[in-house]
Amino acid sequence: MNAGTRSTPAPVVATGLGWPEAEPSGPASAAAGIRATDLGWPDDDATGDAADQLPAVPRETQAAQAAPTTGAPAAAEEQTPRVSRETGPAKADAAAAPPAPPASAGLDSPLASKLRDEARRRKELAALPLPRPATTRVITVANQKGGVGKTTTTVNVAAALATQGLRVLVVDMDPQGNASTALGISHQSGQHGIYDVLIEDMPLGEVVQTSPTSPRLLCAPATIDLAGAEIELVPMEQREFRLRRAIRAYLEQGGDRLDYVFLDCPPSLGLLTVNAFVAAAEVLIPIQCEYYALEGLSQLVTNIGLVQDHLNPQLQVSTILLTMHDARTNLSREVAAEVREHFGDKVLRTTIPRSVRISEAPSHGETVITYDPGSTGALCYLEAAAEIASQDDRERDRG
Repeated sequence: MNAGTRSTPAPVVATGLGWPEAEPSGPASAAAGIRATDLGWPDDDATGDAADQLPAVPRETQAAQAAPTTGAPAAAEEQTPRVSRETGPAKADAAAAPPAPPASAGLDSPLASKLRDEARRRKELAALPLPRPATTRVITVANQKGGVGKTTTTVNVAAALATQGLRVLVVDMDPQGNASTALGISHQSGQHGIYDVLIEDMPLGEVVQTSPTSPRLLCAPATIDLAGAEIELVPMEQREFRLRRAIRAYLEQGGDRLDYVFLDCPPSLGLLTVNAFVAAAEVLIPIQCEYYALEGLSQLVTNIGLVQDHLNPQLQVSTILLTMHDARTNLSREVAAEVREHFGDKVLRTTIPRSVRISEAPSHGETVITYDPGSTGALCYLEAAAEIASQDDRERDRG
C-alpha cells in the first residue's frame, strides 16, 4: 500500500460481555482491525496490512470463540466426545450401578449353607443305627425351674428313640399332664393314671397306654388328681420308694423288654420329684440358655447329692442338654460355655434351638418328631437321642 492511502478500518465485533459496538478512535485503531477477546480487551497484535489479509469471520463463529472457558485447553475440549441428553443419564446410571452378583452367589448364602449342613447331618444319622442298651435305662428328667424344656425334652427324645426301633416308656409325674398331651394320651380326671400307682398301689401295667403316634412309645399318664399326691404321700411308709417298686415290678413282667424309661418331673423338688430320683439311675437336666436357669442349678445338684447319700447311691447326673439356645446372642454362648466348663463331657454337643415347630406340636397331640420331621427342631432332638444312646456304649467301655 501507499503511505498516503488510508486503509479501511475493520468492523468492531461485540463479544456479548457488555462492550459497546462502536468504532474506535485514534490512529492505532484506524490502522488495525479491532477484534474482541474473551475479556473484551482489544487485540492489537495484528496491525497494518496484516489486518487487511485476515479472512472475514462470521458473527456466530466469533461468538463461539469468545465463549468463556474453564481453563482447559481447546484441544482437550475438541477431543471430548459429545454426549446427548438421552445417553448421558443412562451411562451415569450404568456406572453407578453395582456389578451383578455371580450366578453361584446363592449357593454361598447363609440359608443355603444351613440347608447343606442339615442334609449332611441327616445323612449321618441315617447311617448310624442306635444301639439297644444292655439293660433298661431309667432316666429322670428334672429341673426345679419351670419353662426350661423338661417335658418337651422328655417326649421328643422318647419319640426320637422310638422312631429308631427302641421301646420307650414315659411316666408323667407332672400334675399338669403336658407329657401325656404331647403323646396323644387322654388324661381326664377320673381316669386311671400314675396317681393310682403311687397312692392306690395299682400295678403300673394297668395305666400304661400306647401312643397313637408310635406303637413302640408308651405312656403312664398323669391326671389332675396327682396334684394332691404330695400331701397324701407324707404319712405313707417308705413314701420315697413307691414309684421305684412299681417300675421294677413292671419291668420284671414278661413280654418285650423296654429299652428306656423316662420320668418327667414337675418343676419342684417335692416328694414326686424325690420318688423319680429314687426310681432312676440317671438324671437328665435340661438347662435353658439364660441366666436364671443357672441360679437354681446348684440347688438341684445339691438335692441330687442328698438323694445319693441317703436314698439312691446309684443315682448320677449323666446328661445335660442346653435348650432354647440362640447362637446369635452373647448370653446363650456365655451360658453354654459356663455349663460346658463345669459339667464337661456330660453336656451333649447338640443344643436345642428355639423353634416354633417344637411349640406347635403338642397342640396337635404330637411331638415335633412326627409333627414336622423335616424341621430343625426334630433334627436336633434326633441328634440328642443319638448321643444319649451312645452314652451306654461309652459307659461300658469305661467299665
